[in-house]
Amino acid sequence: MASFDSTFLDLGRLDNLSYNDTIIHRIDPRAKLLVTVGFIVVVVSFPKYAVTSLVPLFFFPILMVYLAELPVGFLLKKLLIVSPFAVFIGIFNPFLDREVLVHLGPFNITGGWISFGSVILRFVLTVGAALILIATTSFPGICNALDRLKVPRLFVVQLMLLYRFIFVLTEEALRMVRARRMRSFDKKRPGLKQFVQMVGLLFLRTLERAERIYLAMRSRGFDGEIRTVKRLRFTLRDLLFLSLFITLFAVFRFYNPSQLLGNLVFQAFQQ
Repeated sequence: MASFDSTFLDLGRLDNLSYNDTIIHRIDPRAKLLVTVGFIVVVVSFPKYAVTSLVPLFFFPILMVYLAELPVGFLLKKLLIVSPFAVFIGIFNPFLDREVLVHLGPFNITGGWISFGSVILRFVLTVGAALILIATTSFPGICNALDRLKVPRLFVVQLMLLYRFIFVLTEEALRMVRARRMRSFDKKRPGLKQFVQMVGLLFLRTLERAERIYLAMRSRGFDGEIRTVKRLRFTLRDLLFLSLFITLFAVFRFYNPSQLLGNLVFQAFQQ
């Protein structure tokens, strides 16, 4: 039960990190959102065999983590939890693409292994950037930024409520697990029938609680508009942040710094 509790309490830590006061946290959420979206677009736009071209892009998440003073171990743990999805997507590439593209001495590397490595790198970069965005902005802050960027309000409100519903679902699951373990003395695992019954009961309890939350929001005047105490102001600092990183991403996309550095080193050794 302790492990389940710690997992539940760990869900909101990303939002708690967003209340820190660093130079990255003080950037306007709209600027951070646009930069992150631009970064993800650049990462996924590379060809499937791109590996060395993706390496320089690690500069962005590393710099953001350093300036925002985020816990590296916590972010790596989050990446590790969802990494099986990326592995499952790319694990079949070596079996489907067996054409040898690189010769490293006695080793022959096929295109499937290169594309698999590219999938893993893209996963780390994109998911890592999304985690950093939440840890420096908070999910409600991201929804507020989307609303200010004229994204359809219905979509923004649904996204925000879905995020809140995850916590409601997890809290109800936590209560059910606690109740069951207290009654069974943590000795007997639930069978398939009991598990299905618990899932159905969890859905009903969560639905009822979500409805009560919605009625409470309506009684307090919620009309679908996102209102925050903090006013968003797009300053010159935010514009510089946005323009600098977008320009940097464009340079990394059309020029390969790893290849340029390798050519310089090779020419230096030749001389």
